[in-house]
Amino acid sequence: MKACVVDRPAPIGSNPLHFRDVPLPEPSADQVLIRVQTCGVCRTDLHVVEGELEPRKSPVIPGHQVVGLVESAGVAVSRLKPGARVGVAWLSSTDGVCDYCRAGQENLCEHANFTGYTVDGGYAEYLVAPQQFVYILPDAFTDLEAAPLLCAGIIGFRSLRLSGISPGGRLGFFGFGAAAHLAIQVARHWQIEVYVSTRDEKHRRLASELGASWVGGTFDRPPVALDSAIIFAPAGEIVPAALMALRKGGTLALAGIYMSPIPPLDYSLLYHERIVRSVANNTRQDGEDFLRVAVEIPIRTQVEVFPLHEANRALSALKNDAINGAAVLQVQSG
Repeated sequence: MKACVVDRPAPIGSNPLHFRDVPLPEPSADQVLIRVQTCGVCRTDLHVVEGELEPRKSPVIPGHQVVGLVESAGVAVSRLKPGARVGVAWLSSTDGVCDYCRAGQENLCEHANFTGYTVDGGYAEYLVAPQQFVYILPDAFTDLEAAPLLCAGIIGFRSLRLSGISPGGRLGFFGFGAAAHLAIQVARHWQIEVYVSTRDEKHRRLASELGASWVGGTFDRPPVALDSAIIFAPAGEIVPAALMALRKGGTLALAGIYMSPIPPLDYSLLYHERIVRSVANNTRQDGEDFLRVAVEIPIRTQVEVFPLHEANRALSALKNDAINGAAVLQVQSG
């Protein structure tokens, strides 16, 4: 099969993904073999490719927003049949027995595997995945529309939850890429006012089109005190500005798996019981809950499509803020 493979991390400008033939994976007893139709392009993929996340598998096939069809199933698979349209997200498997898993916090599992990072992902014509970590996708979305839901959508949804925002509240978004353009639609569905601070004019226009109450530059202060805020951009220098925009008792959620260094914080920014918390991975329940809400709204995904062999170009465009909405690789047609 064809796949885009990273042999060793390197800056995306050096085209570190190599499009080549690799062996077709074989499903184990509890896995399914999936024929990939589309795969979303995520900033986490960029962190894997460029080495900002410590390499855990080498070589590795990135990609964790996978939409495809079940091709075959292992002997122990019972919930999925060949031909089923399914999705694969970042969380690939957990041990199910550690303290975190038993407490309902499988996103923090000590022995978790992650699609496109510790196991091969969806920048390929096929991948394998454990049946219990595969989503059955709603018919409401095409393959191209569904791909960004599987990470940008799910992690944006978890970020909304962890921000502590309530219906009628005032929520700030710092950065407005793939996750934010989906999360704002959930927030507006919940009757939340959204204030967007982001550096790119086309992203500000999209935020306005999707119902933002106010848009401004990355470090522009929103016109009201915010109940909660989410930083989607992987830029630690935004943290002081976001804290400054919060009301007393407000929560700041950091949505990225990677962030550049946070500068020293004056204690006055944390005082009055402001909270800073990270968002780590996702649970399967996050995914199920989000997909249900996505159909209710219904979510509208804005995508830019690239062929699989141009994954380097897609990631370069993402790094340079040239994607309005989400980038998606078209792996198979039909």
